[in-house]
Amino acid sequence: MIMLAFWLLMTAAALSLFGAFFHGVFGGRMYMDNINRTDLEPLSKSLSLVSWHVFTIFLLVGGISFLLVGFGLLSSIALYPVIAINLLGALLFIFLGLSGHKELMKMPGAFLMATTAACGYLGATWLV
Repeated sequence: MIMLAFWLLMTAAALSLFGAFFHGVFGGRMYMDNINRTDLEPLSKSLSLVSWHVFTIFLLVGGISFLLVGFGLLSSIALYPVIAINLLGALLFIFLGLSGHKELMKMPGAFLMATTAACGYLGATWLV
């Protein structure tokens, strides 16, 4: 069971780290192209960019946390906030997608965050 837990944590780490890279590099460019075409004030555009990259940072920290727990360098209890944020993020995507923001249902956020939460939870609980 410990070997399976390790690979589940590595899967959660890979999803988070890939997500951080894609979200931060490609997604950030696409997002700012869209934001820069609006009439938002410069401060609003800057704050929007900060908000975008706070999520990128969350993905990076989550990925590193999954790696550290998988390799026994951090207690699995440290993952529960990361797992909860992924689960709540997935639910937010779904709720907003069903509440009139249909574009969100075309994005991979709900699936990736739910999968990360599931792999992280199973890996963390089966590790002990």
